[in-house]
Amino acid sequence: MSAAVKSEDDTMQCCASCGIAGGDDIKLKKCDDCDLIKYCSVKCQREHKSHHEEACKKRAAEIQDEILFKQPESSYYEDCPICCLPLSIDPKESILMSCCSKRICGGCDYANQMRELEGKLQQKCPFCRKVLPKTDEEVNEQYMKRIEANDPVAMNQMGGIRYYEGDYKRAFEYWSKAAALGDVEAHYQLSCLYRDGQGVEKDEKKVLHHLEEAAIGGHPRARHNLGYMEWENGHHNDRAVKHFIIAAKLGNDRSLESVKILFKAGYATKEDFAAALRGHQAAVDATKSPQREEAAKSSRGGSESN
Repeated sequence: MSAAVKSEDDTMQCCASCGIAGGDDIKLKKCDDCDLIKYCSVKCQREHKSHHEEACKKRAAEIQDEILFKQPESSYYEDCPICCLPLSIDPKESILMSCCSKRICGGCDYANQMRELEGKLQQKCPFCRKVLPKTDEEVNEQYMKRIEANDPVAMNQMGGIRYYEGDYKRAFEYWSKAAALGDVEAHYQLSCLYRDGQGVEKDEKKVLHHLEEAAIGGHPRARHNLGYMEWENGHHNDRAVKHFIIAAKLGNDRSLESVKILFKAGYATKEDFAAALRGHQAAVDATKSPQREEAAKSSRGGSESN
C-alpha cells in the first residue's frame, strides 16, 4: 500500500487533522456526529470541519437510519409484570395502576378481582398490593406522589389528564418532562401537540423528531405515522414500506393494511407483505392467554386508569 494512502484502520488510529498517532499520552476522540474519524483535540476538530463536513453528514444520516429502522424487540408497553406475557398494544386490554405506575394485563387484573370477590377481600393493586383509590381525586394524588419521585409514566398520565381538561400548556409541560426521562408515549403525544399547534407553535421538525424517538422506543402508532409522512412526501416510498412493516410486526392493524394496499399497488413486494403478515400474527398471538381470553369475555374489561 502506498504511504500516501491510509487505510480506514490507520485513519482511526491517527488524528484526522494533524496526523498525530494516538497512544498512552494522546487520547483520540471520535467525531461527535459520526464514527469515521478521530481527533486529538477540539482545535483539530474545528480546523478539519470544512474537510469532513460532507462525509460526516452522510454518515450521521446513515447511523440515524440504522437506529430508526431497527425492529424493536417489543412494543413500548413491554410485558405484564405479573404474568410476564407481552401486553397488547390496545390500551383497553390493560390497566395502568396509579399507585405504582405498572401496567397490568386484563387477565391478571381480572384474576385478582375474582380472587378478591370470592374471598371477600379488600380491593388492592394486583402488583404492589396497595388499597385501590375510590375517587378521581385519590387517583390524581397517587399520580402526583409518583411524579414527585420523578416517575415518567405518572408524568405522562398527568399530561393526558391535563390535555383532556383542555389545559394544553400544562399537558405540554408534563409530557416534556416525561419525554426527557425517556417515556415513549410522551414523545408521541408531543408530536401530536406540535402537529396540531395545541399549547405550542406548529413545528414539523419537532413533529418528526418526537415521532422518531417514539418509533425507536417501540411505539406502533408513531411508527405508522412516520410511514404515512414518508408516503405523503412521495419521494421515499421504500422508507414508508419499512415503517409500515415494523409497525405491523408490533401488532398494528392499520400498518398491516397499509402494507397490503402498497403490495396491491406494486410499491411493496410479496416478501414484504408476507413478512408483515407473519410478524403481525406472531405479535398478536404472543399477547394471548386463557386468562386474558376469560377476562375479555367478562363485563369488566381493562381501562386506562383506576
